[in-house]
Parts: sequence; C-alpha cells; structure tokens
Amino acid sequence: MTSSNQAVVAEGLTKKFGAFTAVDRLDLSIATGEIVGFIGPNGAGKSTTIRLLCGLLRPTAGRASVAGFDVAREPEAVRAHIGYMSQKFSLYPDLTVRENLRFFGGLYRVPRGDIEARMRLAITMAGLDGRENALVQTLAGGWKQRLALGCAILHRPPVLFLDEPTSGVEPEARRRFWDLIHQLASDGVTILVSTHYMDEAEYCNRIALIDAGRLVAIGSPGELRRRELGGVLYELDCSTLGAALTALRQAPSVIDAAIFGDKLHVLLRQADEAADLQPLLARQGIAAGPPHRIVPSLEDVFVQLVSRPRTAEANA
Repeated sequence: MTSSNQAVVAEGLTKKFGAFTAVDRLDLSIATGEIVGFIGPNGAGKSTTIRLLCGLLRPTAGRASVAGFDVAREPEAVRAHIGYMSQKFSLYPDLTVRENLRFFGGLYRVPRGDIEARMRLAITMAGLDGRENALVQTLAGGWKQRLALGCAILHRPPVLFLDEPTSGVEPEARRRFWDLIHQLASDGVTILVSTHYMDEAEYCNRIALIDAGRLVAIGSPGELRRRELGGVLYELDCSTLGAALTALRQAPSVIDAAIFGDKLHVLLRQADEAADLQPLLARQGIAAGPPHRIVPSLEDVFVQLVSRPRTAEANA
C-alpha cells in the first residue's frame, strides 16, 4: 500500500457519523521527515482525520496506513508507533514535571534503563531545567506545551500528530515550539500538525487544506500562494471599510472582497477592471486610494478556496 519513504498514506479515507460525513474520500500521503500543516475552518474534519490516522476511530470506508501499519486492522500497532498531542492540554496539573514525564514514560513502555536519559532530554527540550519539581499547573502556557510535546515523544515515535498544539499560546512561545518541531523533523520524524494560525502554516513543508471533510488543496506555502484564484488580487485603502466592502461585492467585475487589517483585498476578473474601483466607490461617497496589485497570501488562498462552491471534483 505504501512506498518505503511514505510514513502516512490515506486512500479514499471516509468517516460518517450517521447521515453526517465528517471525512469524505480523503487522499493524503506524507513522506518520512516531512512536516505537513493541516488547515481548514472549524468543523472541516481536521481532528476527525487525525483521530482516524491515530487508530482512535475506525474508517467507514477507504484505508490508511501509518508507519507501515493499517489503521483499521492494526490500531494498537499504530498507536505504539506514533506520538499524539491534542488541542486540549493533556498533562496532569497537580503532578510535577518529572512525575508527568515518568507517568507517560510508563504509559508508552519506555525501557527502565532509558527513562532517566529520555526524561532529562525532554526537560532540556522544554526549557525546564531547574524546574523539574514544579507543579505543572504553575507553568506558563508555552512551557506546558513544550513539556506535553516532550511527553508525546518519550518513546521516540517515527510519526507525530499534533492537533492545534499552540492554541492560546503567545506568539514567542509558539515560535519556540516550532523550532522544536523542525528539530524533530530533521531527525526523521514525520509530523502532521493542524493549526488555525496562517503564520504557522508558513513553517510547514506542505499545507493540506480541508473543507467539509474534503481535501481541496495541497502544496508548499509558495505553491499555494501562486495558485490561480480565478482572477487578479488588489489591495485597496478605503475611508469606510464596511460600506466599501458592501459596494464592491455588488460590482459585476468583483469576484470577492474581504477586509484584511485596515485595507480591503479585492479579487477581480481582469486586471484592467482595477481602474474602475475608485470611481465606483466615489459614486457611493467613499474615498479610496489607488488599487495596488498584490501576491495572494495564504489567508487569501484559504478564504477563496473554502468560499468556492463545492463540486464533485473538489477532492481531486
């Protein structure tokens, strides 16, 4: 089913809960040592897909393998060869740093002769030297997340699944967390990480965008930014963003418009239609600066792809 350099492979992976389809015929392959970012709207199917690949849920249809093991037939073997970090903080707040590490070391059946060395490595990785005996509930969010990552890799799994691991963590701590992820990948660990942060997605080798359970785009950050959006993108500085947004969305030449910070991003069918934007808004009593053509950001790509009408080919 898999080639030797593919650590994760899903083919037609589907999960239904009654009449609701959470994951819909998803195809995905991740190479050994690759970091793939998983992005999509709330309820898109990211967490369900990760739980399927972890062997925590049984697929309704399709198949998948992780680290060479079939997720439906060999879920216990899959779980023995992965690390998993959920979006909810998973450590025990009333235990110390060392006690949490020792507990998870036992849970993952780390050999007794190795546990002290691996605990020391995890403590150093988390930046918690000197705080080994601190209760976890006293740690700042960034330290907790790095400690949780250390616990998830005590058994040295070849594949790591991270489900929104930095949610609610301050930007500087998030960046340090990603430094650790890249260190793991350089050692050959394969990582699938879901995130809501577009700046984090830039750190990934590839990004997989899922919407309504279907994979709608996959590629490197650069490839996705260069992806054809069906038009040309302009940035516009307006005096009244809300009124300008309403007026532009009613214009025949405008495919879509959205607020980005203190400016508007306007997707046009043709470049020569940009000259009509200022006069159009002026007729509504809205002052606007000259439009500037821009390269789409990942957020532009995300907004456009999830707002398009879904077709039968969306998962192709």
